Amino acid sequence: MKKLLLTLFKMLVLLLVLFAVMRAIFVAKYWTLVELSEISFAEILKGFWAALPLDIATACFILALPVIYMFVSLSVDKESLFAPLRWYFYLIVAVYNLVAFGDIGIYGEWRTKLSYRALQYLENPAEVINTAETEQTLLLIVLWTFFTILFCWLYTKFVEPQSLSPNKQAPTPNRTVLSASFVLVAGLLFLGMRGGFNKLPINSNKAYYSNHELANEICVNPAYYLVENILNSKKVEAKAHFNYMDLYSAKKRVAELHEMPCDSTISILKTERPNIIVVLLESWSADLIESLGGEAGITPNFHKLEKEGLLFTEFYANANRSQHAMSSLFGGLPGLPVTTITNHPDKYHAIPSLVKKMKDIGYHTSFYYGGDIQSYLRYNKFDKIVEAKDIHEGFHKGKLGYHDADIMPWYVEQMSHVQQPFFSTLFTQSSRSPYDFPRNFEEIEWPEIEKQYVNSGYYTDMAIGKFMDKAKQQAWYDNTLFIFVADQSHVTYKNNVEESFEYHKIPMLIYGEPLKNSLRGTTFDKICGNADIPAMILAQLGQNHDEFLWSKDVFGQCYKPFAFFELNEGLGWKTPDGEFIYENTGRFIKNNLPENIRDSVVLDGKAYMQYHFDLFNSY
Repeated sequence: MKKLLLTLFKMLVLLLVLFAVMRAIFVAKYWTLVELSEISFAEILKGFWAALPLDIATACFILALPVIYMFVSLSVDKESLFAPLRWYFYLIVAVYNLVAFGDIGIYGEWRTKLSYRALQYLENPAEVINTAETEQTLLLIVLWTFFTILFCWLYTKFVEPQSLSPNKQAPTPNRTVLSASFVLVAGLLFLGMRGGFNKLPINSNKAYYSNHELANEICVNPAYYLVENILNSKKVEAKAHFNYMDLYSAKKRVAELHEMPCDSTISILKTERPNIIVVLLESWSADLIESLGGEAGITPNFHKLEKEGLLFTEFYANANRSQHAMSSLFGGLPGLPVTTITNHPDKYHAIPSLVKKMKDIGYHTSFYYGGDIQSYLRYNKFDKIVEAKDIHEGFHKGKLGYHDADIMPWYVEQMSHVQQPFFSTLFTQSSRSPYDFPRNFEEIEWPEIEKQYVNSGYYTDMAIGKFMDKAKQQAWYDNTLFIFVADQSHVTYKNNVEESFEYHKIPMLIYGEPLKNSLRGTTFDKICGNADIPAMILAQLGQNHDEFLWSKDVFGQCYKPFAFFELNEGLGWKTPDGEFIYENTGRFIKNNLPENIRDSVVLDGKAYMQYHFDLFNSY
């Protein structure tokens, strides 16, 4: 009995050491980010203590099966009970380390912990491998192998009891003592799982101890967080909607939000049927743009275009993946929690298509991308789709495809062979991980943690300069409207958390000869988002856009400004009066709305989220 209890205690200690070591590796990997966040070393050390309750809970869940197995084996007098547990522990160590290093791997790019949504992208392993930086991937594999072998050895050396000599026989345990011990150990295990005698069981939020988001994320056990996130996400999927209110009330509020008391659009164009080119900028945060609060010198060519264009100063991405951006741009669909439209081909038919509308009024439609195309884009039935496999120009190819400085000028040449008017989208790709764009320019000096991202923006901006220089030489240029807009945002040197409008703010610039002279060099300062693009374009062309339920005509004289972004389990909502960020746990991450309208505006945002998700799941 003593051997059993001592072995369980050693298992617990070794698991806690494992968790602490993985946490220390995380801190070492992102120490530059810790410094940029101005988190003291003492506060990081405090996090190791603050992490103990959640670490103990995680360890107790892991030890549940060994406890049951040990007591059952003792009750039938099996001395060899420890041998099978070795393989169980080996498996636990291997899986935990895989989760921990996966957590470390994605945090640098996404600034989030390993979650259910991240695991969904493993359904496309080629994209995961191509997106990851090769050196980092190899390093993580080596570290995973080393620490898995190390802790398996530590278990065998210091935890697993030595077998008895053949001449010795283990004493038969007293059944009463055995039963009492089982009840005691099971009770302690249960207390550990729920985090003690607290009224509510422990969860990931209980590990939060700091005002710094990074410090809290370091503190949270990655395995506990992942399992908790999967279970919660599955609950959301099972319910298929957010239960904020009854469906009728949600639908009514959404209808009022989109109601236009007057049906009149302010035209921004000098021509009725301009060509339209949408330059979709991969992962461009507003922090890359000087006029939107970013540092000067990162995107100088974009800055030049602003002087003759219309810059949107309150423009927001409603989600943080390219898949969401495509359905917003071409279907007016806001971001979806947990999933994306590309995971549901059976629902494509229910999403309206800007591409089909443009074709109906005589536009030639096309989509160009130096990488690989998604099925949703093909469903929109562009007249022409060009992706990496269709390009045979001898360009240098990175892991994700051909780079912007080659593709963008080449694209201009291709448009000279297209009938007018045309509606075309060019999707850039160099400003995303693994950042393997050519370094044939003098890079911007920048702190290492975001140097690659900042320079990728600088590289794409140089490509924009070449693109526009060549476009101005084309016969079609004078009748072409350019819309430069980011597909999503990205973590930047400002280190804004994903649960903020500062993070989701992205650039949009309308530029070209068809733009009215009075609007050149000006800004559009009303709040709006990327799902509003379809209605905006159609309204400017004098077309009805009622089928695009979620898309708003931002130039409508009676436009009601608001912006939205989704969280896995919550939402962000912004109006001219203020904003709130809400989690389904009942916690407001932020709420600066005036008290007299707070409840009503919060209900508007919740209704929007609920009806959006309910309607999508009904398709």
